[in-house]
Amino acid sequence: MQTQFSAKLEATSWDPKLEAEMRQTWEYERRMFEFKPSNSKNRNFVIDTPPPYPSGKPWHPGALTQYTQIDMTARAARMRGLNVLYPIGIDRNGLPVEIFAERKYRVQMRKTPREEFINLCKHALDDLEAYMVGLLKTLGISGDYYNKYRTDSEDYRKLTQWSFIELWKKGLIYLANRPNNYCVDCNTTIADAEIEYEELPTFLVTNTFKLKDSKAELPVATTRPELLAACQMLVVNPSDTRYRKHIGKIAVVPIYNREVPIRGHKSVDPKFGSGVVMVCSYGDYNDVMLFREFKLKEVVAVDMDGKMTAVAGKYAGVAIKDARSQIIQDLQELGIATKVEQIQHRTPLCERSHTPIEIIPMEEYYLKQLDFKPAVKKIAKKIEFHPAMHRQILLDWIDVLTTDYPISRRRYYSTEIPVWYCSKCNTPHLPKPGVYYRPWRDEAPFKKCKKCGNTRFIGETRTFDTWMDSSLSPLYISKYMKGDKFHGLTYPATVRMQGKDIVRTWLYYTLLKCYQLTGKQPFKHAWIGGLGQDAQGRAMRKSLGNFVDPEPILVRFGADAFRFWGASEAGLGYDFRFSEERIAGAGKFLTKLWNTCRFISSFPVPEKAELTWTDKWMLNELGKLTQDCVEAYERFDVFTVATKVREFLWNVFASNYLEMAKGRAYGDGVTKEEQEAAWYTLHTVVKSMLLLLAPIVPYMTDHAWRKLYGTQSIHLQAFPKPERFEVSEKVSQSIIEFNAQVWKSKRDKGLALKDSISTRIPPNLKQFEKDLVRMHHIKK
Repeated sequence: MQTQFSAKLEATSWDPKLEAEMRQTWEYERRMFEFKPSNSKNRNFVIDTPPPYPSGKPWHPGALTQYTQIDMTARAARMRGLNVLYPIGIDRNGLPVEIFAERKYRVQMRKTPREEFINLCKHALDDLEAYMVGLLKTLGISGDYYNKYRTDSEDYRKLTQWSFIELWKKGLIYLANRPNNYCVDCNTTIADAEIEYEELPTFLVTNTFKLKDSKAELPVATTRPELLAACQMLVVNPSDTRYRKHIGKIAVVPIYNREVPIRGHKSVDPKFGSGVVMVCSYGDYNDVMLFREFKLKEVVAVDMDGKMTAVAGKYAGVAIKDARSQIIQDLQELGIATKVEQIQHRTPLCERSHTPIEIIPMEEYYLKQLDFKPAVKKIAKKIEFHPAMHRQILLDWIDVLTTDYPISRRRYYSTEIPVWYCSKCNTPHLPKPGVYYRPWRDEAPFKKCKKCGNTRFIGETRTFDTWMDSSLSPLYISKYMKGDKFHGLTYPATVRMQGKDIVRTWLYYTLLKCYQLTGKQPFKHAWIGGLGQDAQGRAMRKSLGNFVDPEPILVRFGADAFRFWGASEAGLGYDFRFSEERIAGAGKFLTKLWNTCRFISSFPVPEKAELTWTDKWMLNELGKLTQDCVEAYERFDVFTVATKVREFLWNVFASNYLEMAKGRAYGDGVTKEEQEAAWYTLHTVVKSMLLLLAPIVPYMTDHAWRKLYGTQSIHLQAFPKPERFEVSEKVSQSIIEFNAQVWKSKRDKGLALKDSISTRIPPNLKQFEKDLVRMHHIKK
């Protein structure tokens, strides 16, 4: 029998500093992770990765954890023999980029020439991108850096503009003046999906409205007294016996002395406030609904700078919050406000600026989505979600959609809307697709208006919502409109991997737009990760002072410990809590793995062996572990892999088999065949554990593999094949329980582990007697 001698691992523990050496090796072997599409489509594994958004430093550790889990899936797919397309993209459009540039260079977008501000954004992005890519590489992310894409590149923006032109041709884009969510800090329209709600303190003010031609009065409660100037109606619940007699009468708005009708509507909650509601344009979307239902005329009381308009009278030009304080004080002094109480109010906020949104009538471009709700729901039910429970986030969101998607924004650093308008008749003109257009700067690519023949045009200054770009990622990475063969082999993608926080945006808009453009679903699976929280389960925010910079963590513990912690901290799709103590615990597991490898590296590696029953039991347990882990990888579940391997190493292999086989491995009163069987089994288990952990712990496993088992990277190997033997399912538990019982007996008697002890070996463990007697020093 041939026996190979592996190099011994000399270091007493894994040194995270060795990760940098492995990175250099991977850089040298960079074609190792290159995507080579197979003509057999089912051999191609395409990941639609979330292009990270460079909005500032430090990068959120929760987001980084998700990127490591995506990488684990990519590495596991390669080891399953699949050709993996793992793109690296950077999402370089939109509001956060502009805000970061404003802060970094101490400028204001509206007061800076557009071209100059765009260049400042680019420079800021380049710095952030270098930081982010550096962190991805430190974490061992094995994506395609050499074909990295940017959503602000001409190539990508050209695709976004093409999609707009194509959807326009299909009749799915239109221009309309409607009430829109508006952030006064960001100075732009935002979609419903970009709003978060929070219970915030505010004042509920009860004002007295007099009735026309009557001495009667109505108490009207409102949290938006500054919108009195925009009040167009009062409503009460028709079943409210206190007020139904006033339905159909006229009330007079205090301060402004305008007359408004009193109507009945079942949407009014008689128990909230006074039971009489002021309907104004616009305090909330209930106001919007009532304005449409009763065909009321809008009164615009708030402008795009977040200040009161001329209709507000003495409050014109005053910021909303200040106007609210002033008018409450005036109402109290005039005896109109009879009650002012502080309450907790569910307030809609811009998810980026955390500013309360306003609802302002504005002309915007819209993409039809309400007509597609049934089709998108059908696709959502067809896609396999991991975990399945997160499909409901998407379905619930589709159910609550009530308006089409406003896609235009009044910002600078985003893809421009490719439209020019005739200066005479205002007819919109769209160019031919295939070129990146900047209408705010470029000459119109038309000679004359198709409607009136005029030769002068005005370019559109608005840009697209950033989701208009990122929603096309499955089309871009599959080279849609570029290479039919490549696209045919890579679309739909195998899996979309993302966090649950962007289900309503990136996931939904991708399904909508890709279906509208191709008639197909963009991916077969959707992996939805949980969110990273602090140790108390709170969202990590700089404003809360609980935000953690991941870089010092990576320097201290290494990427492998961070990755193993991320894989083992929470089940698929569940939120996880960031804890340095837990990451340190992951590092201890890696030390255990390293020391196990180091111990076994002192023994030769036989090619085959005549196995004992102890070896067969161990390899049978290894076979079960291998099957469970490979199946878990196939369903993108790294939590199961990490926890099962950890449990196996600590509680089955190291604590039991290793102790049982150690004497045999050293040749303690055994035959050469029995010794080599122990060597063979020890190395088989170590090799399998390294292979199973390679996607999760790429640095240490590759280093150990190259030292012990060959010069070729472990990441070019296949997962081990499960090996099974006819061993009773009850044997494993019996061995573990017997060993624990003997150890306890020795402790109770004050004996050391090496001391002899008298005990009886159970009948069902007679096949393992020689190893058990040697392990425990059992007296015969």
